[in-house]
Amino acid sequence: MFLWGTATAAYQIEGATGEDGRGASVWDTFSHEPGRTKGGQTGDVACDHYHRWPEDVALMAGLGVNAYRFSIAWPRVLPQGSGQVNAPGLDFYDRLVDALLAAGIQPVPTLFHWDLPQALEERGGWLDRDVCALFADYAAVVAGRLADRVPLWITLNEPFVHMAYGYAMGLHAPGRTLMTGALPAAHHQLLAHGLAVQALRSAGARQVALTNNCTPVWPASREEPDVRAADAYDVLHNRLFNDPVLRGEYPDLSAYTPALDFVRDGDLKTIAAPLDALGVNYYNPTRIAAPTGDGLPFDDAGVTGFPTTAFGWPVVPDGLRELLTGLKARYGAALPPILITENGCSQEDVPAADGTIDDAARVDFLDRHIAAMRRAMAEGVDVRGYFVWSLLDNFEWAEGYDQRFGLVHVDFETQRRTPKRSYHWFAEFLKGQNTDT
Repeated sequence: MFLWGTATAAYQIEGATGEDGRGASVWDTFSHEPGRTKGGQTGDVACDHYHRWPEDVALMAGLGVNAYRFSIAWPRVLPQGSGQVNAPGLDFYDRLVDALLAAGIQPVPTLFHWDLPQALEERGGWLDRDVCALFADYAAVVAGRLADRVPLWITLNEPFVHMAYGYAMGLHAPGRTLMTGALPAAHHQLLAHGLAVQALRSAGARQVALTNNCTPVWPASREEPDVRAADAYDVLHNRLFNDPVLRGEYPDLSAYTPALDFVRDGDLKTIAAPLDALGVNYYNPTRIAAPTGDGLPFDDAGVTGFPTTAFGWPVVPDGLRELLTGLKARYGAALPPILITENGCSQEDVPAADGTIDDAARVDFLDRHIAAMRRAMAEGVDVRGYFVWSLLDNFEWAEGYDQRFGLVHVDFETQRRTPKRSYHWFAEFLKGQNTDT
């Protein structure tokens, strides 16, 4: 069955950050530090999904999706990151899973979507190798409760973005600015993934995946310095997180580090545990030029000549086809079936006088990207699912509430949900689409 779904993340929608025994996450800490987020906004309430989840499940049922990708908040289940399980937190996800199944929607949980328990950050976060085993322990706890009803699990969401924005540049939680010193955070996330694969399968999980944010990388010109810089960026963004999982080896990282002294014997075998699917999040290509002296072996030259989203991201639907066929060409038989685990766009989405939201640009975006996915499938790429980001307008990390990605508009003062034109379009599209593409 082809999975047609929507996607969300715990810190972006749940709220209730101090309720029912939930511990603090790095995003709770980071968003409350002055200057970290736009307008000082936080996820303290977000979409109040923790209390309003029945309404949100009903919205998904009305949409007609057959799958829902959500994330489980590690500090809601294990407030200190390890040790005592918080029963009310685990009960919340148990109820959500049952409600989804009752509505004919397959739950697709992601175990880590950037909200590391603050207690583990104080031990070193993803720079601390011990966190890897603690993540596997957490995976075992959650799967022990839910694996009898959840067939497909995702370990991590976008470890590249978490490393780059959270540990290298300080734009996201935990706000560290280590630049290339952040590479151990990449390796430890991947090692945690591999250990979690083992833990999930031992707990009865039938299918396990990893979600990577991937981008086609375009050199700014055909000149050798630009081509070389584009290759260096491709190594950092794409191959650093795909090669160890699919090939059991790291790409050449000599442009970033003299030695991989954080890699121990046996790590790569653990990381390369076989997967049932690779999750791919696609938003746009990246255009790269030769470096101009900031210490990195590339410069972001910006993609021009395309329309942009409210975020300023270029809209390049055929980039999705290019990305998917490129993955197939690079990894061949080692590439498992692919799930498009995120694809979507932010728009202004201002309600009209009658309350309706005519987000025609989002309709066009989704229509063209689904067509691009199908072109890749026609070229032999095995794609098994497509998840729109996102079900709801939500807390968009450091951007606060300014960027709206949802099929459903959320008034963050009243929490009123209003389906947009894109919601109704996707509902019509999905009729008859649940078993094929």
